[in-house]
Amino acid sequence: MAKPFPLQTLLDLSQLRMDDAARRLGELLAGEQEAGARVILLQQYRDEYHQRFVAAASRGIGRDAWSNYQSFLARLDDAIVQAQAMVLQSKQRTAAGQREWVDKRGRVKAFDTLSQRHHSREQSVENRQEQKAQDEHATRYHQVPEEE
Repeated sequence: MAKPFPLQTLLDLSQLRMDDAARRLGELLAGEQEAGARVILLQQYRDEYHQRFVAAASRGIGRDAWSNYQSFLARLDDAIVQAQAMVLQSKQRTAAGQREWVDKRGRVKAFDTLSQRHHSREQSVENRQEQKAQDEHATRYHQVPEEE
């Protein structure tokens, strides 16, 4: 009977860790897309609000309304800058998550290669033992007892 792979526990553990890293990477990618979508939405809203400001200014607006538009546009600009910074941070976290997943995948591949080699060696041992048993059986079967 073949011996079990002595590092099977480490292979299983590294597989679990790789699966966790893949799940985290998926979450990071989703977060990055969400942050990018948030920037796009803020930029669209800022563009629409700016167009309203231009339209209102062309019709003539008071100093308070002008100040309110300018103040709100400045806050939108700040929000866009912050959202872009979040996208950058999210991209950095995603890149780190990708590196972690690649590292975990490498460990799984290494243990898997060792496991395959182990199973190949065990199969070879089994095949040799089986061949030896068949040879011994054939030798006994073909031996003719000598008569006295």
